Amino acid sequence: MKKQALLIPYNKNIALDNRIVMAPMTRSRATNVENKPTEDLHVPYYKQRASAGLIITEGSQVSKQAVGYVNTPGIYSQEQVEAWSKVTKEVHDNGGKIFIQLWHVGRMSHPDFHDGDLPLAPSAINPNAKSYTPNGFKDTVTPKAMSIDEIKQTVSDFKNAAKNAIVAGFDGVEIHSSNGYLFHQFFNGTSNHRTDEYGGSIENRTRFFFEVLDAIKEVVPQQKIGARFNPSLDGLFGITMDEETIPTFEYIIKRLNDYDLAYIHLSEPFTDVSNIPYAVQHIAAHFRPLYTGTLMINSNFDRESGNKIIEDGNADLVAFGKLFISNPDLVERFKNNYELAEWNEDTFYTPGKEGYLDYPTYKESNITV
Repeated sequence: MKKQALLIPYNKNIALDNRIVMAPMTRSRATNVENKPTEDLHVPYYKQRASAGLIITEGSQVSKQAVGYVNTPGIYSQEQVEAWSKVTKEVHDNGGKIFIQLWHVGRMSHPDFHDGDLPLAPSAINPNAKSYTPNGFKDTVTPKAMSIDEIKQTVSDFKNAAKNAIVAGFDGVEIHSSNGYLFHQFFNGTSNHRTDEYGGSIENRTRFFFEVLDAIKEVVPQQKIGARFNPSLDGLFGITMDEETIPTFEYIIKRLNDYDLAYIHLSEPFTDVSNIPYAVQHIAAHFRPLYTGTLMINSNFDRESGNKIIEDGNADLVAFGKLFISNPDLVERFKNNYELAEWNEDTFYTPGKEGYLDYPTYKESNITV
């Protein structure tokens, strides 16, 4: 019987037992003043899912300034490093690999997180979105345009966070340059109106990303660095596509061929972009010919479509999000074509174990196929 493409090991820069990746997902369980992962929640949560070829953690802020969602863990303090080290140890002890996603939300934050100060962004343009604050969802505000010094400090923050990640035992780091957060805000012409070396041309709007990447690779081998992008994001997280959006991402992806990264992590469109003439509807198929390294694809894949996109040659790895929430043994379920459990959206971001640690494996639930 032919082996599923998703179950074939992958060994380019990082050795993975299979090609099923647990996607990064904010779960808002770090309910403590230190914003650190907890031994009673985060450790067993990631341990339960260690059979994934690779786990990518929830987005973890690189500084206090980077936070923009309630109860998310950081990777900038000693307490956070020590707490994450317990997570990585359990994943490794159970045969898994784990990267941490490095995060700065930029203008998607709120003054409630910053003692009343404005969040930072490329330009002072309100995304007109919602920020998930300790007091519930609130309207975003007009952010502060970053000074050159603040940009340089943020580059340093990412480098420090990456160094901390290695100390904490992570197998690598993923730069969250996607989904309308800080890097994406620099890339996009509707959110970046700068007139200095960080605005205007495609080269200038991508400069910040490459400065961060070059800084991180001073402390983490390139082969342990990934980067996530969402090229056809439109109408969400304050991002609106324009004629230069896809050429910007084509420039980034082609230029990344000059590096030797663990992977690039792309998302298929989150919404219907068929009516946008300059959008790309099939991201993996479009960018695969442009990139010679490992390509990971994400967004609403299942067992059948995940296997197919690898078989078709358009991706090397497939990231699964919500399916990993309700199916901690997703690899085993795919392997045996077991029935999949449904997730409960009402508990995605609520504190505590419910909807986090209480999804049984297939064997535990005794489901009959």
